[in-house]
Amino acid sequence: MNTAQLGATGLEITRLGFGAWAIGGGEWEFGWGPQADDESLQAIGRALELGVNWIDTAAAYGFGHSEEVVGRALQGLAAPPYVFTKCSLLEGPGRRIVHSLQRDSILREAHASLQRLGVQAIDLYQIHWPDPPADIEEGWSALAELKQEGLVRHIGVSNFDVEQLRRIQQIAPVEALQPQYSLIERDAELDLLPFAEREGIGVIVYSPMGSGLLTGAMTRERVQGLAAGDWRRRDRRFNEPQLSENLALVERLRRVGERHGASPGAVAVAWTLTNPAVDGAIVGFRSAAQVDPVLAAASVELSPQDLREIEGV
Repeated sequence: MNTAQLGATGLEITRLGFGAWAIGGGEWEFGWGPQADDESLQAIGRALELGVNWIDTAAAYGFGHSEEVVGRALQGLAAPPYVFTKCSLLEGPGRRIVHSLQRDSILREAHASLQRLGVQAIDLYQIHWPDPPADIEEGWSALAELKQEGLVRHIGVSNFDVEQLRRIQQIAPVEALQPQYSLIERDAELDLLPFAEREGIGVIVYSPMGSGLLTGAMTRERVQGLAAGDWRRRDRRFNEPQLSENLALVERLRRVGERHGASPGAVAVAWTLTNPAVDGAIVGFRSAAQVDPVLAAASVELSPQDLREIEGV
């Protein structure tokens, strides 16, 4: 697979990485519905077999379950992939999210993640959300401390804006940024991605297929049939009037994909990789069968005509 340097970290990552949000299961606030661990392990195995060299997970995904599954997948591998995970989202009452950027909380999270993942050090440790905003300096200082101790190799953040990045840069360099970015979530283009490019911050984007909406497999009927525990049932993108607009976008992706022998989802992911600030894209898989069609995105080269058609110009 094609690779890129992740900012100044020295990590040479494949343009696509395995996203482990959905394999955390459905029994929590932002779950994706029921998920069999065996299918998750097969999906990870297939992605690694095809050359993917990094996995992005988080302690919050199933409140530790995603990390446990990733840890099982890593056991016995002669050449394990890079492992990226995140902190600051804790389990609250009713398996809902609560936020903490307090130093002691983050240190506890890091040690728990290391144990679940079964690794000596985390390759990239990230603050998941800048919440509470007043505590981001304390949280970032804790990550810098973990790096100094050698428990994590590189540190980054997810969902931060430019002003917040500037604040924490005064404490320690931000090595990597993880924003949401897709054809239906383009706010990062305004100032965040240009800032990261100017500052030499590595960028891996999440939800490049709009949380499954741009895969080509999503229909109105499938949206209506999403499991009761699937957070997407509440998401504005999966409800009208945005649903019709997004399904029309999928048809444009399908037409472009037919010219490249690629799925709509692969084209959607390839589109995010055309932005010069983006080093890699996180793609979630829930079964081995989903892996091959989307990993084709790493080799799809979109022409100016393709880009105009995709964007409806």
